[in-house]
Amino acid sequence: MAHDQLEQRAAPVAVGGMRVQDVGIRFKRNRQSRRNFKDLFAGKDRRARPGEFWALHDVSFEVKPGESIGVVGRNGQGKSTLLKLVAQVMFPDTGRVEVNGGVAPLIEITGGFVNDLTVRDNVYLTAGLHGMPRREIDETFDEIIEFAGIGDFIDTPYKHLSSGMKVRIAFAVISRLEEPILLVDEVLAVGDKAFREKCFTRIDELLAGGRTLFLVSHSERDLLRFCTRGLYLDKGALVLDAPIQDVIDRYNADYPS
Repeated sequence: MAHDQLEQRAAPVAVGGMRVQDVGIRFKRNRQSRRNFKDLFAGKDRRARPGEFWALHDVSFEVKPGESIGVVGRNGQGKSTLLKLVAQVMFPDTGRVEVNGGVAPLIEITGGFVNDLTVRDNVYLTAGLHGMPRREIDETFDEIIEFAGIGDFIDTPYKHLSSGMKVRIAFAVISRLEEPILLVDEVLAVGDKAFREKCFTRIDELLAGGRTLFLVSHSERDLLRFCTRGLYLDKGALVLDAPIQDVIDRYNADYPS
């Protein structure tokens, strides 16, 4: 049976699930060799041109709703790029990414906040851009501020907050989104112990509600706490898709500390 026919007969992706099929994405190594607009729509050419490299290549897997996935690998192996493809803020050069349902992205967590706006205005802006209705923001605003622990600064320009305070308000907003898929990229490594525990508890609540989790982390403790399944990426390729403990063991065997 032809590959195209197999694709056509694949079962539809359930809400909160995803299918990543033969995905590859390439980047330029420097600004001078950056792709132009035409290159973005150049088709399925798998060759790396001079000055390019494949951040991911031939990656395939499926995720069922409610699964908790830990993404493991060294720095620069494509982990964050994979999350951005799932979040659909980036698009593959080859293959396809199917995601059924909205995504709450805790990726580059303070991105999108406007320095000259107050904390209050940023909460409304960011939550609104992610699709939260104004009425719902009104109803949850006090809870967001209380979670972040910055009640004395709600009318302070965002640019005057410390880096830790910026992370707190960003996590408080994004974790309130009623989306079926949660993407977390190393954000749990930021902040003091008390706030980390608040983040852990909030993620536990989201998972208990049936959310799908994608967690990128170098912390074995965090991976084992939240994840049952792991994806091990190395040099842009998916080396192993297995239970999280097996994935951690394989990674440690390949790169002993």
